[in-house]
Amino acid sequence: MNWESHWEEIAQRVLPMHSKLFNQKGNTTTGDKRNEYIFDSTAAIALNRFAAILDSLLTPRNQTWHRLSVSDRSLEKNREVKLYFEEVNRALFKNRYAPKANFAAQNQQNYKSLGAYGTGCLFVDELFGEPGIRYRNIHLGEIYFVENHQGIVDKALRYFSLTARQAMKQFPETLPEKIKEIAKTNPDTLFYFVHCVKQRTDKDPGRKDYKGMPYASYYVSCDGQAVVEEGGFSTFPYAISRYEQAPGEVYGRSPAMDVLPAIKTLNEEKKTILKQGHRAVDPVLLAHDDGIISSFSLKPGAINAGGISADGRPLVQPLPTGNIAIGKDLMDDERAVINDAFLVTLFQILVESPQMTATEVMERTREKGILLAPTIGRQHDEYLGTMIEREIDILSRQIGLDGKPVLPPMPPALLEAQGEYKVIYDSPLSKAQRADEAAGLMRSVEMALNIVNITQDKAPLDHFDWDQIIPEVSDIQGVPMRWMRDPKVVQSMREASAQAAKEQAMVQAAPGAAAMISSAAKMKQAGG
Repeated sequence: MNWESHWEEIAQRVLPMHSKLFNQKGNTTTGDKRNEYIFDSTAAIALNRFAAILDSLLTPRNQTWHRLSVSDRSLEKNREVKLYFEEVNRALFKNRYAPKANFAAQNQQNYKSLGAYGTGCLFVDELFGEPGIRYRNIHLGEIYFVENHQGIVDKALRYFSLTARQAMKQFPETLPEKIKEIAKTNPDTLFYFVHCVKQRTDKDPGRKDYKGMPYASYYVSCDGQAVVEEGGFSTFPYAISRYEQAPGEVYGRSPAMDVLPAIKTLNEEKKTILKQGHRAVDPVLLAHDDGIISSFSLKPGAINAGGISADGRPLVQPLPTGNIAIGKDLMDDERAVINDAFLVTLFQILVESPQMTATEVMERTREKGILLAPTIGRQHDEYLGTMIEREIDILSRQIGLDGKPVLPPMPPALLEAQGEYKVIYDSPLSKAQRADEAAGLMRSVEMALNIVNITQDKAPLDHFDWDQIIPEVSDIQGVPMRWMRDPKVVQSMREASAQAAKEQAMVQAAPGAAAMISSAAKMKQAGG
């Protein structure tokens, strides 16, 4: 209840569409207005930008933001194994970003939950009725989970609703008779269910069905208290992400929690500014108690007799208002804190300083990587790592519409290594963390160029292997591979340039060579 009260307070001021979904389960009205607590929208806008920032840093949809590689170092140069992982990686991205998968939209909702509440949950399951994957962001008000002794989430309980029609679609044979009857006459009636996923204590390794799987799955109908489906999972289906955790707590804490006092203060300041602005535009009038106020008119062009004394002194004056400019300054201070917590200010550097040199850009990129790594970097292992493991498990058991397995058969060398793999992240965040190498290179090159300019000796530049540097720095900076020439093409261009230079040198040397031959011939004749 402590968590739900905290989350509800944040939802009211940061993510109003989630308001009333924590402590009023089953009693909300769809389409109702829920933004009555918001007077300033800075936090709500910052949360949207935070989600966009995480999406662009971790899972940009226009990039291949991870790849698979073998864990056994002895197989790293095995061409067959490398080609296998490339094909698996292509299958992952193809199915993940398929229209019916709905990954991009649900992943964005997960990042919003992460920024608002510090905890997000994505349910990864098989697409119903055909090969593929389906993703669904689970609202934090529905999901309850538990860690094991090592801090790994291994048990989840989800309390959710389905209409009678939806329940009949998912559990056609096992629903209680009451729900089946209501589905015929009123299919939009809501019913509540519980999904429990936990480690199976009675696992039978010899069985190939759900009894032999490491995770047990139970769907229970609250109406009738009946188990409507029992099954299992080979991998944990709920990918849980947490922004940061306090000691002894299971659920995460968020940027919105860190700056909730500033969000509340900003809303109160906005209310005060609105009142003061209203008074400044339509001021409160002060009048002498002589009866004039009863007939005083504020209509344009009205004449109010007795509004001034005989000597012209006004008898009615506006009430002085506060200093609105100071109020705006105070609001700007709170907005800066909120935007900083949601990482907005980290990504305004290039806009504010468009004339930076390449070295300065690399330094700023390196700084971003250092600042973001402790909190956002944990999403690689806890969230995306769990999700990718689940995706591979699903696709490895599916047959495509063409009758072939979705994933290619594993090569014999990899089978001997028990199929172990590792995920290498190529997201912009990973590249930002590697930017230190590029920044160090640029500092070294600048120092070498200064020495060259002083000594007029280009020898210091001989220490840099440009054929090794350029491809690696381009990779760190995220240059698309299709923009880079193939090394074989580069070598051919160099050989052609060398041959052209040789031919040019021969052409230039020809007149001199001819003169030398002619002179030698004349000397020979004279000597003869």
